[in-house]
Amino acid sequence: MLTIKPNEIPTAKLHAYLLSAVSPRPIAFASTLDSDGNPNLSPFSFFNVFSANPPILIFSPARRVSNNTTKHTLDNVMATKEVVINVVNYDLVQQMSLASTEYAAGVNEFTKAGLTMLKSDVVKPFRVAESPIQMECKVNEVVPLGKKGGAGNLVICEVVCMHINKDFLDDKGNVNQEKLDLVARAGGSYYSRARNGFFEIPKPLSTLGIGVDALPEYIRESIILTGNNLGMLANIEALPLPEDVKLFTEKHPQIAQLSVTEKHKKAQEFLENNHINEAWLTLLTA
Repeated sequence: MLTIKPNEIPTAKLHAYLLSAVSPRPIAFASTLDSDGNPNLSPFSFFNVFSANPPILIFSPARRVSNNTTKHTLDNVMATKEVVINVVNYDLVQQMSLASTEYAAGVNEFTKAGLTMLKSDVVKPFRVAESPIQMECKVNEVVPLGKKGGAGNLVICEVVCMHINKDFLDDKGNVNQEKLDLVARAGGSYYSRARNGFFEIPKPLSTLGIGVDALPEYIRESIILTGNNLGMLANIEALPLPEDVKLFTEKHPQIAQLSVTEKHKKAQEFLENNHINEAWLTLLTA
């Protein structure tokens, strides 16, 4: 058995072991505003519910291991004392993953991830309209757990208003867990689908995805491609080059001759098998 003493291995290695050992973890898709009113949206898997009376949620934006800086979400809750926690189901997991990209301050992750800002009833940060359950919260306290890279900051939130999409309730008014289809975070690039088990999503950490807002209109407004499909397509740094599209067309003339709708369906097939480049090349032959 491998025995580990935390102070004897690099923080990044310890972090990886902990996240693999303590999983799957629920995801807090946290919406905040900075002091100038700019929206921010980011997921955190150091998260859970800790009390019903009062209703308390706690999530923890950790200091970055690489350079010991704080995340925009932490800066925002410190400044405004408000946050909306949106739950993440399978239908929006790709867009949630895209929103975890380290965009610059002031960049609206709602727009980048192709998600809809919905006005809250009590607090100022926006809700994620696509999330089946949204919890508006006041921040009671922020407890820093350390000053070094990797140190967590417990954001203790009190739920002041909760919204549940009625489509996910059963005939008794209870949440139908099968319909809800929540996802959770595991170690590495793995996620867990509550009703089905594990699946894998490449993490958008090394590059900046172009974002759903940068997709060509005929792709962004496709009646075939889903939000998940768009999230996958938007998680690239740059579009394929024209010469790559030409070569693909020459090698696959049967695809080039398909109708636009058929090309979108073919691209969707590629995406379901995680062949993102082939999906893009198919769409760009339109």
